[in-house]
Amino acid sequence: MTGDWWFNLRTQTVEQGEGDPNSERLGPYGTEAEAAGVLERMRKRNEAIDAEDDD
Repeated sequence: MTGDWWFNLRTQTVEQGEGDPNSERLGPYGTEAEAAGVLERMRKRNEAIDAEDDD
């Protein structure tokens, strides 16, 4: 599937198309850059939620 990018949680790499089972991956994303940045986006969201909880 061209255009489907995934972040593989087991290998900590970005992959396109077929790969590990979806239970081992985050996605799909439309671009390689989106897939590569998913952990950073998740970290920032979690920090924002934690900051709200502290209030």
